[in-house]
Amino acid sequence: MPELPEVETVRRELAAEVEGRTIVAVRIHKSDIVLPPNSPTLFRRRVRGRRVESLARRGKYLLLHLDGDDVIQVQLRMSGRFALGLRQRPAPAEFGHIAVELDLDDGRTVFYDDVRRLGGFRVLSEAEWRAESRRLGPEPLSPGFRTVDLEAALSSSKGPVKNALMDQRRIAGVGNIYASEALHAARIDPRRAGRSLDRGELRRLHRSLRRVLRGAIRDAGTTFRSYRTVNGRSGSFQEKLRVYGREGRHCPRCGGTVERLVQAGRSTFHCPGCQR
Repeated sequence: MPELPEVETVRRELAAEVEGRTIVAVRIHKSDIVLPPNSPTLFRRRVRGRRVESLARRGKYLLLHLDGDDVIQVQLRMSGRFALGLRQRPAPAEFGHIAVELDLDDGRTVFYDDVRRLGGFRVLSEAEWRAESRRLGPEPLSPGFRTVDLEAALSSSKGPVKNALMDQRRIAGVGNIYASEALHAARIDPRRAGRSLDRGELRRLHRSLRRVLRGAIRDAGTTFRSYRTVNGRSGSFQEKLRVYGREGRHCPRCGGTVERLVQAGRSTFHCPGCQR
């Protein structure tokens, strides 16, 4: 958390505010928020005075493309969040752990708050970012992502299909929530080996994965604990979850009882009645 829908929501909201703006000052309040190979000094030097050409997303990464062939790569991880405000005014009251402030040329400031500081920032050249991007799997919502691409991503997986869906080298952006939801929608047991799925199951999973992710984006993501969109708005997809976090409750499809199991140290929610 955040997963693809949450990062995409943040991207869209930030893009509307900061694309075309110049970063005139950088304040780093928590030095460990700057990730290797950068240092805070290097990060400030490479970012200050640069124009934000565009915002993009790759998997769970938020990307600010700057003029002059550099990219700010942001990992939100568990508790990273953004707000915008006027420079002379304080950040939102709930932002008690501000790690980075970026002053813009229109008098506003982008605040980044991260209570757990598991995320971070770094600046890369475009070539360095392209090398990073090649290590990630395909984007599940790209127009070119087909059932055969999902099959290729899972065909070598001897382990559970749930774990394979969360492997960013196989498919970019899917995490615990949406893997559980997509497998339930496709009626596939999360313990099945990824390579054991037949063509019909792969088609169902392909459709379900894309449908679940698109639905979550429409609802601005899923808010359980710390995730918020820009300036504190909560997502609402948690109101539409069918199995995730619903242990002991009735399955909305078959009426069975939703169960929780642990896979690779993460909770998986499923319905044994209709996920066989």
